[in-house]
Amino acid sequence: MRCATGAGIAWTIILGILGGAALADGPEARASGLFANPLTVRTADGTPVTSCADPSVIEGPEGDPAWYMICTTDPLHGGDRDAQGDLVFHLLPIFRSMDLVSWDHVGDSFDRDPRSATPALPDWIDPTAMLWAPEIERMGDRYVLLFAATDVTEAAGGEPGCDEDSAIGIATSPSPAGPWEPAPAPLVEPRRAGEGCEFLWTLDPEVETTPDGRHTLYFGSFYGGIEARELIVAGDGSVSAPPDSTVQVTIPNRYEGAEVIQHEGRYYLFASATNCCAGPQTGYAVFVGASASPTGPFVDALGVSMLDPLVGGTPFLVQTGDGWVGPGHNSLIRDRSGQWWTIYHAVEESDPFFPGEPGFTRRPALMERVDWVGGWPVAARVSGPQVGPALEPGAPDRQDVVPASGAVTLGTALPGASDEFERASLGDGWSWVRPPDATVVDQGALRLEVAQGDLHEDQDDAPVLVRAAPAGDFVAEARVRLDVPDEGCCYNYAQVGMVIRKDDDDYLKLVVVSIWETRQTEFARELSQVGPGVPRYGNTVVGPPGEDWTWLRLKVRRQEVGVLATPYTSRDGRHWVRGGAWGHDLGPSPQIGLVAMGGGGEIAAEIDYLRVWELGPGPAGGTDR
Repeated sequence: MRCATGAGIAWTIILGILGGAALADGPEARASGLFANPLTVRTADGTPVTSCADPSVIEGPEGDPAWYMICTTDPLHGGDRDAQGDLVFHLLPIFRSMDLVSWDHVGDSFDRDPRSATPALPDWIDPTAMLWAPEIERMGDRYVLLFAATDVTEAAGGEPGCDEDSAIGIATSPSPAGPWEPAPAPLVEPRRAGEGCEFLWTLDPEVETTPDGRHTLYFGSFYGGIEARELIVAGDGSVSAPPDSTVQVTIPNRYEGAEVIQHEGRYYLFASATNCCAGPQTGYAVFVGASASPTGPFVDALGVSMLDPLVGGTPFLVQTGDGWVGPGHNSLIRDRSGQWWTIYHAVEESDPFFPGEPGFTRRPALMERVDWVGGWPVAARVSGPQVGPALEPGAPDRQDVVPASGAVTLGTALPGASDEFERASLGDGWSWVRPPDATVVDQGALRLEVAQGDLHEDQDDAPVLVRAAPAGDFVAEARVRLDVPDEGCCYNYAQVGMVIRKDDDDYLKLVVVSIWETRQTEFARELSQVGPGVPRYGNTVVGPPGEDWTWLRLKVRRQEVGVLATPYTSRDGRHWVRGGAWGHDLGPSPQIGLVAMGGGGEIAAEIDYLRVWELGPGPAGGTDR
C-alpha cells in the first residue's frame, strides 16, 4: 500500500519520559507544589467536581493572577440534580485557579433558565441542544469563546426534526469568566453531506494565531474530518470564517478535538482518535503532527501525513495500564516559567460512570508536564505525585528526559510457539476454531481469504487459527498484508492480524483494518462479562500501516489478575510505534490466534510469520512505560 513519507524526519516515536527532576541552571521558578491526578476541581460549596471534559484553558488578564478553564456541557457530579432528581447539565461551566492544579467553579457560560442572570442561549440554537468542546481565546482587549452547538434551528441552516445539524457558535466578553455575549448567528453553519439529516460533524472549534496576527479556525470530527478556515476580525469587532478559505487538515474517520500550538517555528496539531465515552472500554488517545504552516500538511515523526489514507499521527497521550483509560481532547498551556503542560480528560477504569447513571461516562480533568525531544512533544504520564506548574517567571526545572522509542527488549526465542510458514502445511500445535473454506501455506506465508465473519460482541463466526501462548511474559510479532486498494472506500471492516484470547468473547486484538477511506492499525478489547451500561467491545489505534507489509507486535505481561498487553506497529520492522495498553483476564491458559476477517467479497490477506519470544528485562512497575 502507498503512503507518503518525509525524508529527514526523525523516525523515533516519542511517547513518554522517565526519570526525576534535576536542578535547573540559574534561578528556578517557584512551583505550585506537588499534585496528583485527577486535578482538584470543586463547586462553590466545596463539592468535588467529577467530570470536566474537553477542557480549554487560558491565563487571566494583566492584574489577574489566575487561570481559567471552561469544560463541555455536563453535570458537575453525580449529585448535581434538580428538584425532580434529574441531572443538571451546566452549559460550558467556568472554573478559576491560582496554580493550574486546584480549580473552583465560578459559574456557567449560558443558562436555559430565563430567570437566571447568566446569559441565555441565542435564538439560532435549538432549546434542547447541548454545547460542547469550548475554545477560549484572547483577541485584542476582549475574550472570545467558541463552542459546538449540537442542534440548530432551520433559520440557522438546520433540518427540522434533526438533532445532528451541528454548528460552531461564538461569544465575546471582557473577562474569561464572562458574562458572555453570544453572536446572533453561527460562525460556521451546519455543513450538509446529503439530503435530510445528513450533516458533517461541525464540532470541536480551535483557534491558533500566527506571530503576525493572522487567526486560523479549526473544527470538525470523524464524519468529515478536521478542517481549517481563516478567521477574520473586522474593524467593528465582528468575526467571520469564510467558507472559501477552507483547507482539509485531517482525513475523515480518524480524528477530532483539534488543538494547535506553535513551538520553535513549527505548528503542532494534536487530535484525538476513537471513542471518547465508552466507560472502561474507552480507547480515546491523542496523536500529533507537525507543519511549517498553520494549515498543514501535518506529518508525524515518521513523515506520514494526517491526510494520508494510511493515517499518520505520532501518539502523544495513550493509556498505560495505570487505571486511567481514554486520555483525550487536550488543551496545552504554558506556566509562568514558559514550561508547557497539557490538561485533558480521561476515564477512571474502576469508576467510569456518574453514580446511578450506568453508561453515562464521567471524564475528570488530568494534567501532565510536556517536554520536547528531537522536536516532538512528550507527555510525562506520571503515576503519583509530581511537581506542579511554576507560579512566577524563572527557569523551569529540568528533567532527565528518556524518550521511549517503541523498542521492546526481546528475550529467548520460543520456536515452539512460532511459525515461519515455510512448510506446505501448518506446523504442529495449530488448530482451527471454525476452519476457513481455503487455507494456503505457500512460499513462506500463510495466505487466507478474508472471511465475511467477525469477532465482535454477539457475532462470533470468523475462523481463528490458534495455538497455546507461553506461560510467562512474552512478545508476539506478526508481519501481515491486507490486499485492498491503496486508498478509497469502502472495504469495511476487512482486517488481518493476531489475537490473544481466552475464547471468542474474551480477547485482545491487534490488526490492520480498512475503515471507510482509511487504513489503520487497531488494538481492541472484548469482554464477555460487563456491568450495566458497559459496551463489550472497546478499541484504540496505533501507528500508520506500511505501504505493503505491516509489522504488528504485542508485549504481554502477566499481572496479579490477567495480563497487560501493549501494542506496537511498524512500517519497516525496525522503527516501532507504541500505542495504548489494555488489561484483560484471559484465564490461566490463553491462546495466540491469527485472524483475517470482517470482509466481504474477494479480499486476500497474508501472514508472513508469527514469532514469539520471552519478554526481556525492562522497566519494572505496574504500568507500561
